[in-house]
Amino acid sequence: MARDKTQLLRLVFIDRQIREGMQSGQLANCSTMAAEYEVSSKSIMRDIDYLRYQRDAPIAYDSVRRGYYYSEENYRMPAISINESDLFSICIARQALRQHENTPLYRKLVSVFKKIEQALPDKVTVDPGWVDDRMSVIPDRRAVIDHQVWDNLTGSLKSNRRLRIVYLKPTADLPTDREVDPYHMVSFQGDWYLAAFCHQRGKVLIFAVSRIKKAELLDVLFKIPDDFNPDLYLRNCFGIFPGEKEYDVKIFFEARHAPYVREREWHASQVIEENFDGSLILSLQVGHLYEIKRWILSWGSGVKVLSPLELASDVLRELRESVSLYN
Repeated sequence: MARDKTQLLRLVFIDRQIREGMQSGQLANCSTMAAEYEVSSKSIMRDIDYLRYQRDAPIAYDSVRRGYYYSEENYRMPAISINESDLFSICIARQALRQHENTPLYRKLVSVFKKIEQALPDKVTVDPGWVDDRMSVIPDRRAVIDHQVWDNLTGSLKSNRRLRIVYLKPTADLPTDREVDPYHMVSFQGDWYLAAFCHQRGKVLIFAVSRIKKAELLDVLFKIPDDFNPDLYLRNCFGIFPGEKEYDVKIFFEARHAPYVREREWHASQVIEENFDGSLILSLQVGHLYEIKRWILSWGSGVKVLSPLELASDVLRELRESVSLYN
């Protein structure tokens, strides 16, 4: 029977707990192992049954000391097969977790990786310390998220319970109270966003989780509409905020910018038209102009909006206002 990697790690954990309990005289049982590994007692019991009946592990139960032990002292559970490449991947993934330091998710993921390291078989002799010394991940600058807000948001997503939130828009002086039905959460450039049906506005909106100052779970259940698909909802975004119409955008980049444009996929719909002098035209379809306007302005000179006229006028107005500050 094939077992997934998550369960294999639990099996190694159970094996070590049983052996340590035999050495200390305080035998491990389902409750203690479940509490330490943060799973249910039923999961531990199923794993023990698997070890007994599928792997022929001689696990016995002492009703007096209320714990498990091996009736054959020489029994050894087969180790997890892991090579240097696997361990390297684990170390890099641990570095990447820094992207989520502003959420309780980070603490839980770090805990999981510690369990992975503890579950590695003794035959693994590769020192993972060099990864920390020679490779690093610089996370995006993140906004602060209230941990209680995070817990209630994830609780709502899990149980489909409505939320009452206090939300502060960046352009508002005072926060507003809203009731929302959370459909989906997405991480973008280091920050988390919530796609939720807002009963105040009567439609699905994107809320920056860092701007939710308070979230309260309500005793009202909701159902996600069958036609809501997060991939489709966010498909035309250039950034995170969707729009209600589609814009055909064309942008000219001088040759000095062209290599940086070519080397990355900026949008799923993008098409690049090469010019003989090394310049290029980037075409794409987006549902919102605000975020792509900010992106165009970040390139400085050597970039020109060809269409739509609305976007070109907006960029021109921003540039004139910027120049006026220096005058």
